[in-house]
Amino acid sequence: MRTLLVVLGWSAAAVAQNWSGFRGNMGAGVADGMNPPAKWDAVKGENVAWKTEIPGISDSSPIVWGERVFAVTSISSDPKSEFRAGLYGDVAPAKDQSEHTWKLYCLDRKDGKVNWDVVAYKGVPKTKRHPKGSYSSSSPATDGNVVVAYFGSEGLYAYDFSGKLLWKKDLGTVDAGWFFDPDYQWGPASSPQIYKNMLIVQADRQKNSFIAAFDLKTGKELWRTQRDELPSWGTPAVFEQDGKAQLVTNATKKIRSYDPATGKQIWELGPNSEVTATTPVFGEGLIFIANAYPPVSPIYAVKWLATGDITLPQGKDTSDHIAWSKPRGGPYMPTPLVYGGLLYICSNQGVFTAYDAKTGERVYQQRVAGKGGSYSASPIAADGRIYLASEDGEIHVVKAGRQYETLASNPVGEVMMATPAITKDMIIVRSMKALYGIAAPAR
Repeated sequence: MRTLLVVLGWSAAAVAQNWSGFRGNMGAGVADGMNPPAKWDAVKGENVAWKTEIPGISDSSPIVWGERVFAVTSISSDPKSEFRAGLYGDVAPAKDQSEHTWKLYCLDRKDGKVNWDVVAYKGVPKTKRHPKGSYSSSSPATDGNVVVAYFGSEGLYAYDFSGKLLWKKDLGTVDAGWFFDPDYQWGPASSPQIYKNMLIVQADRQKNSFIAAFDLKTGKELWRTQRDELPSWGTPAVFEQDGKAQLVTNATKKIRSYDPATGKQIWELGPNSEVTATTPVFGEGLIFIANAYPPVSPIYAVKWLATGDITLPQGKDTSDHIAWSKPRGGPYMPTPLVYGGLLYICSNQGVFTAYDAKTGERVYQQRVAGKGGSYSASPIAADGRIYLASEDGEIHVVKAGRQYETLASNPVGEVMMATPAITKDMIIVRSMKALYGIAAPAR
């Protein structure tokens, strides 16, 4: 894969070592060479370097830079605040409009000690949330100097590495919810993305959706592109190849690509699912977008040089701009993974499918660990292994390749909604109660 991974002048080693945003660099979810453990038992404390409890409710992912781990949370003043994991189809929002506190935490990677925590905002939430979501569902992002926390209607906040507030922005009410009935508010989940000197935010809501870039150091708005779009929950992704860059967004009306320097649209594609929560991924020279919600659950493999309206002609599954596609088979919550020439997709029910990334040929389909389960976290990979965190309290490790093999099933013992982060010799796991540093003993 001829991919240029140069962001802010990072070296290749720095890019590999740090997990700077949702699913790491470029949202790829891949950290080869980091040697994370394959087996542990967090219930018994085996291969657990540390455990740090984090108050509140959050299904956002942790991020890592050097020896710092960052995580966000939202803490309700109601001791009976509702949260429900599992497989269900309720659309009614949670009944918790009590005062909340939104916080950013910085932990030491080696021992899990809290270096500092800051309160970004305190007050009654401006919208409701999904019973399976939180008021802090967006993962933070960092470039090694600035760390950004995005709390939707409660604002966008940038801090230095000592916890000092650098700037903040009020983006208005980010009312992301059921577009057939605006009273069913679910709250945003799209995470901010850092590219060069810019912080990029996708704010799809009931009215006046937009995507915008802000100067990372000052918060100055650099560009804003309005979107004729319904609420969405996927994180935008920036990809680079052959000296060019694309900012790709996933949403209901259209999947769109923009020039990240200007916000000018490059291409658009439909049809798409009515509810979109996955992040676009890149590999083998192709951009993959996959979703699962009626009326379609498509998988698209878009060619790098696509431009204009690239919607497929009726009855076609390929074109000059699309290498291959499928009308069914996309995932609902977990973002796909491109690794070792294969595209991996995990359904909410734990059905794990591998496709040849270049051709779309299905290689296998298997229930994770032979039993499936409930999955919201996205698969990640390192050193020939794929890690799948289930809501049911286990992280299953699967061998990468064209034949399915479960290598280990590792108990955590708590509900997990967040995608783990991989760093050197360690996996940072977030449950609904705590952060864990999972690491094999030093030899």
